[in-house]
Amino acid sequence: MDNLELFIQNGDTLYFPAVEEGITWETERKGSPGKLTFNVVYDKDIRFEAGNAVRLRINNTDVFYGFVFSKKFDNNRIITVTAYDQLRYLKNKDTVSYENKTASDLIKKLAADFNLQVGTIEDSEYIIASRIEKNQTLFDMIQTALDLTLQNKKRMYVLYDDFGKLTLKSIESMRLDLVVGAKTAENFSYQSSIEGSTYNKIKLSYPNENTGKEDIYITQDSNNMNTWGVLQYFDTIDEKTNGRAKADALLKLYNKKTKNLSISNAIGDLRVRGGSGLIIYLKDLEGVDILSYMLVERVKHTFKNNEHMMELTLRGGEFVV
Repeated sequence: MDNLELFIQNGDTLYFPAVEEGITWETERKGSPGKLTFNVVYDKDIRFEAGNAVRLRINNTDVFYGFVFSKKFDNNRIITVTAYDQLRYLKNKDTVSYENKTASDLIKKLAADFNLQVGTIEDSEYIIASRIEKNQTLFDMIQTALDLTLQNKKRMYVLYDDFGKLTLKSIESMRLDLVVGAKTAENFSYQSSIEGSTYNKIKLSYPNENTGKEDIYITQDSNNMNTWGVLQYFDTIDEKTNGRAKADALLKLYNKKTKNLSISNAIGDLRVRGGSGLIIYLKDLEGVDILSYMLVERVKHTFKNNEHMMELTLRGGEFVV
């Protein structure tokens, strides 16, 4: 497409290879690195290998910075290249212990330990008293810290790579003024569910060593229990956790239906990545018109034939109609 620049750096040499139509760029909200896939027409004068840097710019906008992880040749002399951004190195495993750190602090610590570049890291605020992570991926360590922050502060944060810099932002600051609906997408699939992460009763247990008994904290929504049946969330907590406050926070977080929406062939926008918030407008869905922000769980951008299209997987809680 017009104004698309893709180059590979091998040492001090920059290559601008001939690339076939059909570049794809994929990101997810959590647990996966950004992925760029493209096909290079073989040229004996262009030499690149695993670990080489890859940059993609479109319309003078920085889109992707990552590294070649695989090359596949075929009999048509086409090289299929898969590159991942810096988050790929968060698949490394380690054992880490820490005290009195926020998720933001943990990200900075792990980045320093593994020589990763850091950009904007918002303060996630919630201080985790102590944790020991044994033989876990860095992804899992960070996601556990972010999950604890969500459960206790009711704030969700997204970690992503912003053109070569680890970045942490709240979902509020990742909302876009972009409306996606029937007029801007070819097709969609919608699901409303109380499976998975819906709970209307929260039960937390603290093993009180002083009394030798379990301290129990319960919060519930009787109306939804009558409607859906009992959907219970159970966990144990330590003495530094405010059991009542955490139970109330978890009920507020999980006592709702989940809404899942898949959209195909939407008009592309380079600002959209896993963790972005989009305004979804759909008419006559479950008998109502839907106008709500939804969270992008996964997006696949495709650049082909001078067109930019998106495949979107989104989720949300109760809609505001």
